Amino acid sequence: MSPVLAGVLQLLALIVALGLAYRPLGDYMARVYSSDRHLRVEKWIYKGIGADPDTQMRWPAYLRGVLAFSAVGVLFLYLLQRLQGSLPGSLGFRSIDPDQAFNTAASFVANTNWQSYYGEQAMGHVVQTAGLAVQNFVSAAVGIAVAVALVRGFARSRTGELGNFWSDLVRGVIRVLIPISVIGALVLVACGAIQNFAGIHEVGQFLGGSRQWNGGAVASQEAIKELGTNGGGYFNANSAHPFENPDGFTNLFEVFLILVIPFALTRTFGRMVGSLKQGYAILATMAAIWIGFTALMMWTEFHHGGPAFDLAGGAMEGKENRFGVGGSSIFAVATTLTSTGAVDSFHSSFTGFGGGITMLGMQLGEIAPGGTGSGLYGMLIMAIIAVFIAGLMVGRTPEYLGKKIGTREIKFAACYILVTPALVLVFTAVAMALPTPQHSMLNPGAHGFSEILYAYTSGANNNGSAFAGLSADTDWFNTTIGLAMLLGRFLPMVFVLALAGSLAEQQPVPATAGTLRTEKPLFTGLLVGTVLIVAGLTYFPALALGPLAEGLAS
Repeated sequence: MSPVLAGVLQLLALIVALGLAYRPLGDYMARVYSSDRHLRVEKWIYKGIGADPDTQMRWPAYLRGVLAFSAVGVLFLYLLQRLQGSLPGSLGFRSIDPDQAFNTAASFVANTNWQSYYGEQAMGHVVQTAGLAVQNFVSAAVGIAVAVALVRGFARSRTGELGNFWSDLVRGVIRVLIPISVIGALVLVACGAIQNFAGIHEVGQFLGGSRQWNGGAVASQEAIKELGTNGGGYFNANSAHPFENPDGFTNLFEVFLILVIPFALTRTFGRMVGSLKQGYAILATMAAIWIGFTALMMWTEFHHGGPAFDLAGGAMEGKENRFGVGGSSIFAVATTLTSTGAVDSFHSSFTGFGGGITMLGMQLGEIAPGGTGSGLYGMLIMAIIAVFIAGLMVGRTPEYLGKKIGTREIKFAACYILVTPALVLVFTAVAMALPTPQHSMLNPGAHGFSEILYAYTSGANNNGSAFAGLSADTDWFNTTIGLAMLLGRFLPMVFVLALAGSLAEQQPVPATAGTLRTEKPLFTGLLVGTVLIVAGLTYFPALALGPLAEGLAS
């Protein structure tokens, strides 16, 4: 079987698996976030944290819950790392330095999972399981909760109430993330991923000497790192490491975990607003961009010249033989079009255009299908921009799902789409202007610029993957990327929740003959164009200096 055909068959199998899970999972999550009942374990948690799950919150109160919970998470994870040297199960690793502890705490709480350290050489079992793995669950649940709050803003009228943050958070963890993660971890263990609390031991002979590896609860963390679109690896090699991702099947299964909740949330959205067709329109937009990017990546990586590439079957530099070009391309697109950040290959070793595709996927806002929750609310913001543009074309007040998109709503949406590009481009410009950050670049010219552009793109968009080559464990990068991750995560949430509150206060307007039908293919095409033009062109000058220049020169 040719490598190209193998890659295409993998993509088709993935589409079938996602299609089978779409309806039951989407409907289940709609029931979870619409139910008035509380499970017994959930009641214990509410009692323990002193929260009333039945109290309805307006958007300022909901936002305070998000920010307060996340701030406590940052502080707890920071202190856990700073105290690691005194904790049991530390495997003899020292406490983490202040700048790196701040960077890691911000990273995992912000659902970014950027890592400027070697996991197997820095973090012990307690920090990995009680700190990082816990944040993999709760940060993903926060993203889903904010998305659900925005959906309620569309579904409700003449009220500013968006639900209860604590209830949404706990239900997301207990009813959605934990059950699927348990199943996912069992599958990974059955396929060869490790799950233990072993200490450091020697493994085999490599180049005349032995290598030391530590064990860990790898399979369970791998499952939630993909399912929650987190991405932080137990080992420095991340999902290229055989302990995390043993073979081609687990590679495809991990991509399935990355995509299943973000895609299924479009059906949850359709159920909660009372129109499945609206959910299908958002799904079609996400799927069109995802499939298009995957096909383009495969073409770029398989389109090779020269005898070395011919013998390898494609651009195999930086890729695992057990995954091949097809599997690596599918994984790279899935992880950068979502906020996952896990990698099974070095994105820096992709072709010039291939590396540009991974960057552009993040720069679009990671909305196809995006992160758990963040992908849905990001795409809904773009839908509001699209109906606003359509309204300008025909000269009427734009409406979406029976809600008028007025001055206030469009300001919130505009602020949302401007925050992340501003963080990426400003931090990149400053880093390139100063002499010290440039010393961290491994490569000169366009590729070196891509290393820094990718780092801030990944951080501000809460992706967490690295281009490789950049020595990011410095005071400058730990601090600035940490700030980019926090601002890139929580500033957009402010505008999302403010928009949700504004929509929930409105009285629905009836559809007329002049109302734009947002469930039709015409709107899907308009939305795809809006995403590519409004979001993509913002970064075109920076991309022209990096991956485009490199691709054209090769």
